[in-house]
Amino acid sequence: MSDRQQFERVSWFHGRIKAGKFPNADHLTEEFEISKRTAYRDFEFMRERIHAPLEYDRAHRGFYYSDAAYEIPGHWISETNILALSLAVRLASTIPDPALKDDLCRLINRVTGSAGKNTRACLQQVDGKVSVKNIEYAMVDTRTFRRTVEALFADRALRITYHSPHGGKTSTRTIQPLHLMHYMGSWHLIAWCDKRHELRDFALARIREIVQADEKIAVPANLPDIKEYTRKHFGIMQSGATSQVVLRFSPQISPWIQEQSWHPEQKADTGPDGSLRLEFPVADFRELVGTILSHGAEVSVVEPEELKNLVGREIDRMAKNYFLR
Repeated sequence: MSDRQQFERVSWFHGRIKAGKFPNADHLTEEFEISKRTAYRDFEFMRERIHAPLEYDRAHRGFYYSDAAYEIPGHWISETNILALSLAVRLASTIPDPALKDDLCRLINRVTGSAGKNTRACLQQVDGKVSVKNIEYAMVDTRTFRRTVEALFADRALRITYHSPHGGKTSTRTIQPLHLMHYMGSWHLIAWCDKRHELRDFALARIREIVQADEKIAVPANLPDIKEYTRKHFGIMQSGATSQVVLRFSPQISPWIQEQSWHPEQKADTGPDGSLRLEFPVADFRELVGTILSHGAEVSVVEPEELKNLVGREIDRMAKNYFLR
């Protein structure tokens, strides 16, 4: 039996004792489908290895702690557990709230402190060996992020002033946060908009003002699954596509493109000359145009014709910035 399984059993038993439920061997065997012998070995482990003050109460036919303040120590936390937590701190660089990252560091120190682990050394090693560089990311105000997260988990509505760069319009609306997503350097909030009466995507970087709303919003019960919604509506190559796109990449860049996943349903074929033909469904061409242009002359649009024309017109506009004075 693994240490993890034993830890789960002991943690469950400990929780029942702290809740005043007086658990016993029968409860443990029923909950985890183990033998009585294994249950008794768990009791022995608790007494001898983690010094649990286990006592049996005959009246309640179960165990309790003679010292009610007892808590399970952190001795079972391994070096790899600490490494995983330290990596989490490092990878949390996308969170635009330093206080949350500080809380995570304090949590690691608190959890591992009683285990005698050298957490600080581990954190320093991760800092020197692992780095995260964010470029072209949308900057989010710390207060906006914190209030969004608080409202999301407290199931509270928000009153926001939102600016859209597409039409240069600013509007005020009440929304019910439903899902927070970090997508390609930008934080997005999927929320029910009381003004539009539909699910909307709000980029946190475009929120100018944000306060907790006094009123409550009645969200329809028949909303689509949020995970499915984000799968369909985020990304240039997400499902719900209306067109099949075919791109051809030059032999010089094909090895790098082959390392990438553009869409779960993509089809890639390598030609005799080493060029790559990549086919996938697309719902919206706007973002894809920029992606194609980022590869310069190493990529060409095979089909559809509409996308080919969009890329061509954008190239003409770019040429005017450099060749026509």
